[in-house]
Amino acid sequence: MTDLFSPVVLQFGGSLLAILVLAWLTGKLGLGARPTLDSDEAVRLAAGQAEDGYEPVAIARDRHGIAALAQDARGGIMVLRPHGGHIAARILGAGATARILQDGDDIMLDVDCGERRFGTVVLAIEDANTWADAINRLSDADHA
Repeated sequence: MTDLFSPVVLQFGGSLLAILVLAWLTGKLGLGARPTLDSDEAVRLAAGQAEDGYEPVAIARDRHGIAALAQDARGGIMVLRPHGGHIAARILGAGATARILQDGDDIMLDVDCGERRFGTVVLAIEDANTWADAINRLSDADHA
């Protein structure tokens, strides 16, 4: 019975209790939650935070809220995706490419912003072909 109240057991129990309380508190405060792009307003907000003054006129959101594309009035296209507890965003340039992926009935858009550290973003969006054409036109010499 004395082993039940030994200093090692009490220290372990106290530490376990403290971890559980901190985990509960973190969840209650919403800390560590993965950000989502599940509404046009969330995309507008994230785009404006990523690039001051960026105002999307067209938005394509992944059906799972994982990523999004936003196009401004000048034709610039931004790709957004979660990165840790934040949203990472890049304005696509001449090095960006997009291709259509098809898995059965699912049509996906694979966007490579041309920046290796950002990686590629796969989006399940409605008008994937139109967005792919717009992204691939960014590398045209005529595009201003």
